[in-house]
Amino acid sequence: MGTNKNSAESSGTGTGQRPTLKTIATLTNLGVSTVSRALKDAPDISKQTKLLVRDVADEIGYTPNRAGVGLRTGKTNVITLVLSLDEEIMGITAHLVRGISATLSNTPYHLTVTPHGRGTNSLESVQYIAETRSADGIILSRTEPDDPRVQYLQKRKIPFSTHGRTRLKTKHAYHDFDNEALVIKAIETLIGKQRKRIALLGPPDTLTFYRHAMDGYQSAIAKAGLSEYPALDFNIDHSLDHIEASTYELFSQRDRPDGVISLSGGSTIALCSGIEKAGLTIGAEVDIVSKQTVNILPRFRKSIDTVHEDIHLAGRELAQQVVDLIDGADPASLQSLVKP
Repeated sequence: MGTNKNSAESSGTGTGQRPTLKTIATLTNLGVSTVSRALKDAPDISKQTKLLVRDVADEIGYTPNRAGVGLRTGKTNVITLVLSLDEEIMGITAHLVRGISATLSNTPYHLTVTPHGRGTNSLESVQYIAETRSADGIILSRTEPDDPRVQYLQKRKIPFSTHGRTRLKTKHAYHDFDNEALVIKAIETLIGKQRKRIALLGPPDTLTFYRHAMDGYQSAIAKAGLSEYPALDFNIDHSLDHIEASTYELFSQRDRPDGVISLSGGSTIALCSGIEKAGLTIGAEVDIVSKQTVNILPRFRKSIDTVHEDIHLAGRELAQQVVDLIDGADPASLQSLVKP
């Protein structure tokens, strides 16, 4: 069924008025309740009716009045991503948002992003969302072992999922990449290239995945009978200029590493620059194994070994977990861990 100018105008869509459920009901000769349930994909509405209603809604440019929906149901149809402005530069944010959006495109929910900067308290952002009831669910990034945001949301009984695990005893939904397994695999690769002084360029020790990476590093180094290389005084959260300068200083020393594991693609580029400024060649005097979220490092230096983390997948998984939680799923059943 199509609409024409006259029928649209008679229903209030050609006069600058916002199309409503009643507009669709008039054009389809259906009841307002039937139209509403068809748009919500109710199981008792036929497929043919749903297609008819959606076609007309698309044709006249109907969008739900979210303010009205919120007043009637207490829901916002919003899921918000609480995101640090310091996220790694190699495309993490864009891929995460695209993944979340891909999942939400088939639901009534839309995505908002709540950013917070370096030195700011991300718990305050979460508290604001909860107190203003500005979202039905929340996605958190950069988890800490005893993350106060997780504890707060659990007490408030607000659906949420985390990009990364915690060590809290209470179960919560999460999607994570197995950085412990990545580091073990990386050390095996470097040992296969006869490397013995292997350093780890990881995250700050406040984040949970620092502990996972260190567990993998220490167990693999001990298994190989090697000595741990002293902890670096810089990490992947530092600026690229700082990483480059610190790397140059480190690799200008006699007892420099001959192998490095980097957990950030952007940091690896700065790492390479510092090594090469020190007069060394990647793949000759030193080898690197790096995690990457965008397939760019082999184009930058072919000698770098890489492990890919699919951030788009993470976004899809996190969004689906939050939608399932809103629908009443058990958080303990919504935990995914991807192996490298």
